[in-house]
Amino acid sequence: MSTNNAADAHVGGGFSAPEPTQRGGPDYGRFVEAVRALQDHARAADAPDAVITDAADLIEKASAMLAPYDADEWSSPSGRRMDLPNRGNILGVPVDLHVTEDGWIRGSARFRRFHLGRNGAAHGGAVAHLFDSLLGFTAFKLSRSKAQRTAFLHVDYRKIAPVEQQLQVEARIDDIVDRKIYVSGRLLDGEHLLAEAHSLFVKLKPGQP
Repeated sequence: MSTNNAADAHVGGGFSAPEPTQRGGPDYGRFVEAVRALQDHARAADAPDAVITDAADLIEKASAMLAPYDADEWSSPSGRRMDLPNRGNILGVPVDLHVTEDGWIRGSARFRRFHLGRNGAAHGGAVAHLFDSLLGFTAFKLSRSKAQRTAFLHVDYRKIAPVEQQLQVEARIDDIVDRKIYVSGRLLDGEHLLAEAHSLFVKLKPGQP
């Protein structure tokens, strides 16, 4: 198991950027995708009792196998594999983002079965999670401020956001006033506006966590 040395080094050290790593090796992306797929199947499964029992045994076995290697956030590859989508972070809604010539962030997003709320729609909390990640990335990428936190996030839901479909996202910085970065974005299905959001991110002072 990892020691706390890395975490201790960051205590009081402010909002530290993730340090790139190749830990986890060439199969780490496959590992992340396998966990995501498991979450999808867990959300969808209507299996016989015996299958659920066997699956629970296997999942518990896998968890026990990984448990001795639990590491602090500074040592785990999750969130630090810059070569993988979402930096290898299992938590986020899968996205593919890029900066456009006109100064926007645009790309695609796909809610998985795991994010299902009801009636084929992504849970509202998952939509808000997507926006927090999208707008935070926009604030970081376009302002070049590497240390900021969400001060508020306001989401307007216009139509349901379907799961398991490729959707489009776009975001931009509306204004920067001192330490305040105002950002807005939209979630679309072709020409249909599904949701829009605006937020405030505040640049951290040195030493702020």
